Amino acid sequence: MPQLNNQRPDHQFAEFRVKGEIPVPVLITWLTCAAVPVLCFFAFRAYLRAESFNVIALLLLASLLAANSLVYLSSHNGTRLQQGFIVLITALFSFLALSAIEDGTGVLWLFAYPPLVFYISDARVGIIACIGGWSGLALLFSPVGKAIVDTPYSASFSLNMIIILGFEMATCYVLDQSRRRSKLGLIKLANQFEYAAKHDALTGLANRREGHARLNDEYERYLRNRREFSTLLMDIDLFKSVNDNFGHQAGDRIILLVANTLKAECRRVDTLARWGGEEFLVLLPETSNAVAVKIANRIRESIASQSIEFEGQAVSATISVGVATIQGAESIDRLLQRADEALYQAKSEGRNKVCGGINQHSAA
Repeated sequence: MPQLNNQRPDHQFAEFRVKGEIPVPVLITWLTCAAVPVLCFFAFRAYLRAESFNVIALLLLASLLAANSLVYLSSHNGTRLQQGFIVLITALFSFLALSAIEDGTGVLWLFAYPPLVFYISDARVGIIACIGGWSGLALLFSPVGKAIVDTPYSASFSLNMIIILGFEMATCYVLDQSRRRSKLGLIKLANQFEYAAKHDALTGLANRREGHARLNDEYERYLRNRREFSTLLMDIDLFKSVNDNFGHQAGDRIILLVANTLKAECRRVDTLARWGGEEFLVLLPETSNAVAVKIANRIRESIASQSIEFEGQAVSATISVGVATIQGAESIDRLLQRADEALYQAKSEGRNKVCGGINQHSAA
């Protein structure tokens, strides 16, 4: 797609979120709210079994998870919340596997680890965490692990646990990649729709609706800081005759010639809009009337010096320009009306002119 002088870069759409998708900080907070009472429940069961170490460990992990979320609520640092949560749940699942809590069934909670870590982190972190977790579990279930840590896991349970967990991790990775690709596709599609809604398909300039929005923004700034701005309203002279004599394809190429000249002659901070069929609007922030007239004449002269070749013939065009600079507390509608009146004056005085300056008009 054509680039605008003032078009936002694509990376600013990175915060786009698919409708219905739960933001990671919100999900972590919900999971923490669910995990803390569950851990307290199992700590109570461990207390009834006189497993004092397990009681302390479970309550400590519950407290750290709660503290991690409380720190986020005060700092709103989502990255720290995410990193802290991954470290804590890794420690929790490692403890469940090593302690064989609840007669060895606590290790089954490891099946919740892969989908969690892939969803709340990027793919690289998810892969590293899952490979590390699977390797650690395999080591624990190996003869070496059994010699170091006495666990009640049988050989058949250990084998099935390792195979099933590995299969789940691989499945979660594939599904996560599919989810991420779908999200990127939706971001790209949303970007394209936003661009199409705001820009003219032929020229890539802002359309009339977007031009009005930029005018409103600039007007709000003007009301705050009183830094004047100017508008150029321009029209291609005798454009109908181009279409009648050479066809609409030639007319489109003349429109593109004007649009490309505007892009070349205007600043990056300026807003360029296709206002109508052969009519264009240029918004010049923090620009006085005298400077706006000079810019308008430079654009007019540049367009008049160019031509297109169509079916062996040179086709050229000129423009008339109306200049208006914001005054006092006048409205945007009044500003545009003055620019339109200046454009009408330029047309009536013979075209290929700029009117609306301090001295009412500037001849070609």
